[in-house]
Amino acid sequence: MKRMYTLIALLLAFLGVAFFSENGGLVKRRVPRVGVLTLMHHPALDQIYKGFVDELAREGYHDGKNIQIEYQNANGDQSNLKTMASKLVNDNCNVIYSITTPAAQAAANSTSKIPIVLGAVTDPKGAGLVKNNRHPGGNISGVSDQSPIREQLNLVKEFMPHLKTLGVIYTSSDASAVAGHQQIQQECKKMGIRLKSYSIANSNDLNQVSEQMLQEVDAVVVPTDNTIAGAMQTLVKNANAANKPVFPAAASMVKQGGLATYSVNQYQLGVRGAKMTVAILKGKKPANMPIQYVRHGDPVLNLKQARRLHIQIPKQFEHEAKTKGEIYQ
Repeated sequence: MKRMYTLIALLLAFLGVAFFSENGGLVKRRVPRVGVLTLMHHPALDQIYKGFVDELAREGYHDGKNIQIEYQNANGDQSNLKTMASKLVNDNCNVIYSITTPAAQAAANSTSKIPIVLGAVTDPKGAGLVKNNRHPGGNISGVSDQSPIREQLNLVKEFMPHLKTLGVIYTSSDASAVAGHQQIQQECKKMGIRLKSYSIANSNDLNQVSEQMLQEVDAVVVPTDNTIAGAMQTLVKNANAANKPVFPAAASMVKQGGLATYSVNQYQLGVRGAKMTVAILKGKKPANMPIQYVRHGDPVLNLKQARRLHIQIPKQFEHEAKTKGEIYQ
């Protein structure tokens, strides 16, 4: 009997150690879970995500090893964002990285506790995501994709010194696009550029509205606008038919047939977002992290498009694009 008690005691001791070790091991091996919520696939947003994942790896966080990335993509359907954001919250993500304003708003409406890092929101305060862009004060901070509007408009004037009327087209339901439109309006007023504004509710409107616009303007600018970026070929088709250039906000849109721009580097937006995410994983609070901005854009030129439209390229800009930016041929 004494021997049996001894065996039972040894067994209980073994199980206790095993339980403790297993739980201890689980605690040690528990990896952070980072949720990613994005509105859709298009080249600019995909570059942001790529920069995010690459920088996490450079910081020592490798998906599937010492971090878990849970990726949710609404594929352009905003109605999916609420459900996807709730899933990330229910899955106990340590941080949620939100790419685009609608994704960020869905995440913000789903949690006030889990830290949220903004991947591409032009005006976080204007979108109702933070109290103050310099002092967010809540569970949200991140990186703005605000375009260098004045640089872009100066570029339009360089390409088109005899410009009479400039058109701007944007999506009225996209807070970032609306903010970009307002900035373009303000800068055009300061610069003495005659501007005509056109808005769409969704991508289905783009063909008809852009056709009308291109009959009334000499050139077109597009702010940071995910809807138009996702349907850029429609705008380019109509602009080519009218033999008029499009100056978009993002490099990816120049590649798709825009003429030129000074573009915020989308990949670097993702890199900055990853650095902020790592800082939060290490204990920093979003409330004390100011919104970050990229103040200067990279020069981007579509040489093939310039030839198609018989537009003379400013020599200085072409040299700058060759040496410091990107040329698509």
